[in-house]
Amino acid sequence: SLCFSHPACSAVLQAARGYARTVTKKKKDIPSHLDDLPPSMLKKDYANLPIMNSVDDVVKRLLSLEMASQKEKMKVKTQQLVEKVRRSPSDNGSFEVQGKLKKGIAILTAKIRTLEEHLQRHPKDKKNRRLMLMDLDRRRKMLGYLRRVNYGTFEKTCKELSIQYSPPQPYTRRVTKRWLAKKALCIKVFQEKQKLKAAERLKQRRERQARARAAQE
Repeated sequence: SLCFSHPACSAVLQAARGYARTVTKKKKDIPSHLDDLPPSMLKKDYANLPIMNSVDDVVKRLLSLEMASQKEKMKVKTQQLVEKVRRSPSDNGSFEVQGKLKKGIAILTAKIRTLEEHLQRHPKDKKNRRLMLMDLDRRRKMLGYLRRVNYGTFEKTCKELSIQYSPPQPYTRRVTKRWLAKKALCIKVFQEKQKLKAAERLKQRRERQARARAAQE
């Protein structure tokens, strides 16, 4: 039997105590893209109401971002990003905004930054990581189209939203014998199908011509 009061057993006792002690992880102090919102700013639903000029300070504080949730702050931040890239006060359908569809470049940027902060705190959240990658791919395609059709608007959008655009890399595939055989088979099947369609179209055209001649007679 061991005697833990003996000096030789002190190391064993210390190891046991250290093993049983709960480990407290320090939370990372991750900066948020919502930190620049002033707490005194009103929520999106109450910002443009005329009655807000005459209400009490306590009511204003309750309706401000100081008492707002993350979702309400996100609405205000998204509106700010939309206003930066909006072409005109009535613009709701451009690639940068698309407010009705809720999938414009500004709206996707706000969602992506929120998901990035969430994944820094919870790196094992695979569902939100997949959603973020889908939004990144959708935004990259929209920026690529905007770059082709209107380069000036593309540059302004990237500058206002602080986006660093990187074009997609060309897809390359390693050529193997199996892939070449599969490709040859697919081409052969496609050609045979085109021949059958051509024969069917020729048959239908001849039938229409025969009906037309019969009607003329």
